[in-house]
Amino acid sequence: MEKTLKTIQTLSKVGKILSKIVFIFSIIGIVGCLAGIICLAAGLDGSVKIDGVTIHSIIEKETDTTVGNLYASLAVGLVLSVCECILARFAELYFKHELKAGTPFTLDGAAELKRLGILSISLALGGSVLAAIVHTVMEHAMEGVEKFKGGDVGSISLGIMFLVMSLVLRYGTERIEKTNRQE
Repeated sequence: MEKTLKTIQTLSKVGKILSKIVFIFSIIGIVGCLAGIICLAAGLDGSVKIDGVTIHSIIEKETDTTVGNLYASLAVGLVLSVCECILARFAELYFKHELKAGTPFTLDGAAELKRLGILSISLALGGSVLAAIVHTVMEHAMEGVEKFKGGDVGSISLGIMFLVMSLVLRYGTERIEKTNRQE
């Protein structure tokens, strides 16, 4: 039994580290999208020249996209990065608290995992809807914006797994407490 708990704790340490990495990359994504939007809005795409070639011309010729499409992509990326940042932070907190407790079998841990599941589902759906709304607004406000292809809602499956796991952990915790009371 101790070997299994050690494995769970190792996985929780890995989960905490991965959540921190995703959080950091999400922050970088947010900053990058904001910087891109600001640079485009400030007209820096046409003013920076290297051997007479502007960033604007590189974007349009080499990537076969428009500045309007770039704005829309950056705006959608910003929305989705914010959602991912929030989810990663809550995941990191869950793993931190689980490691501090030394076991996943606590009522607080089960409740926190349930919250993480609800957030995962809510942020996936809400982020996708908000991204679609932002993209649609950009599509009507700017020229050359392609149709929205949809956001990634893979976190819904993850959220459902978190919800099911929270029930398993809650049940296990209740069984442990019942056994301890009977002894």
